[in-house]
Amino acid sequence: MGLPGLLLLVFLGGLCWTGAAEDAAAGRLLELSLGKFETVLLNKTTPALAVLRNIASNVTVVVFQIHTQYRNAVVSFEKKPLANNSGAGADTGLVSILRPQQTVCTWYLQAEDADQVLSTAVSFPYTEKDPIPGGCNLEFNLDVDPNIYLEYNLATTHIRFAPANLGYTRGTIPPFCDSGTSQESRWRLSYEVYQYFLPENDLSEAALVSHVRKMSEVQSIQAHGIKMMTLTSQDKTDLYFSSLSGQGVIYNIIVRDPLWNTSAAYVPAHTYACSFTAVEGHCQASRALSSKIFFTILAVLGLFICFLGHRFWKTDLFFMGFVFVACFFFIAVSKTTGLSYDVILGLTAVAGIVGGLLLVAYWWRFGFVPLCMLVVGLVLGFLVASATFFTPLDFILLAVWAMLAIGGITVQLRRERREPQFPPHPYRLWKRERDRRITNILDPSHHVPPLRERIHSTLSQLKDYFRKEQPAGERTPLLL
Repeated sequence: MGLPGLLLLVFLGGLCWTGAAEDAAAGRLLELSLGKFETVLLNKTTPALAVLRNIASNVTVVVFQIHTQYRNAVVSFEKKPLANNSGAGADTGLVSILRPQQTVCTWYLQAEDADQVLSTAVSFPYTEKDPIPGGCNLEFNLDVDPNIYLEYNLATTHIRFAPANLGYTRGTIPPFCDSGTSQESRWRLSYEVYQYFLPENDLSEAALVSHVRKMSEVQSIQAHGIKMMTLTSQDKTDLYFSSLSGQGVIYNIIVRDPLWNTSAAYVPAHTYACSFTAVEGHCQASRALSSKIFFTILAVLGLFICFLGHRFWKTDLFFMGFVFVACFFFIAVSKTTGLSYDVILGLTAVAGIVGGLLLVAYWWRFGFVPLCMLVVGLVLGFLVASATFFTPLDFILLAVWAMLAIGGITVQLRRERREPQFPPHPYRLWKRERDRRITNILDPSHHVPPLRERIHSTLSQLKDYFRKEQPAGERTPLLL
């Protein structure tokens, strides 16, 4: 390089350090270490300066990310955030492409719309053979966007992300994103989607911070996350998952390069499928009185069906019809309307009651067992799928489900072992009994008046009961 070049680098480094020192004097200086999480309190008026020093020469890309519980934070390359040099959100990050000889990176941090926001920041290094998350972004504002964009409603959670690019050495031109679909291009990359459930009923900030750390690095994501699917570069980077209001979930994506056997992680994104600030859809809504009443009634009726359902067949059918219709109704209304949680819950209860009554009426009129058992089987499938996909790590809850299943099957088999498999057809029994009463004149029920006459007689008696009593005879004064 020579002495003049060395002096020039020292001079430029001194200028950068002087600018960083001035910014640090105006706000808070946050010294970062690669892979180490740091807590920083952000405000809206004065940006904090995050500085990463002594970056090794083999590092070509640094992914910086910041996380808050629910308030938006802004991270930017410049002191004044612009659309193409900053990101904002509860989980947001930037990719710094390093120049030759660069050993220092800086980012500006601030709250977007609150006076003070507690956040956690971290940076991760990647080398020239590692894929670059979001390196082929064509949809969002940043040139290289490592973020996972997340939206939710009561029914579904929708995540989107930008495709990655191949890694490259410092100072060279990055590989073209649309140069073809050969194995020498970014089309050889694959994407693994991971999901991680936060502790149930824990909405604390400390719980989020401790578990976000488990979903930030590739090795930790593989160790703690649940692999949901693997996408190729030909697949859409547009995914949907089920929402569970009040339950925290963290999503992240690992991009892999099979040629070099390398990988990199995007910026993890989390959601509770509810809001901490809005009145409607608040995270405490799942603990509201309406929810407690609704699900307590379902739990009690479910226990009754578990151990005595076959003996009380019509009650069993009503419960299964209720659950079947209520599930589909809740999902449909949640996705297509903007109604509040309590309104949707009330409408779901009404729809479930109608569904249960319709199934019972179908059984009473037609008595076709296979269709009734099809509904029962579908509800069983819902239960097994929910227990499998939504409680994969909670062995205590899975053990409870298993004991309930074994106990219910055992009790009902012992109680019903000498009984018919299914009760007789109700409509046929009613029709047979009606014909018997008509033809058998010795049956006392044969002489019972028709229903219309009995109703008319009852109404007449009620009318007489409320009628004012008339005097027995005429009363006149005595004649003298």
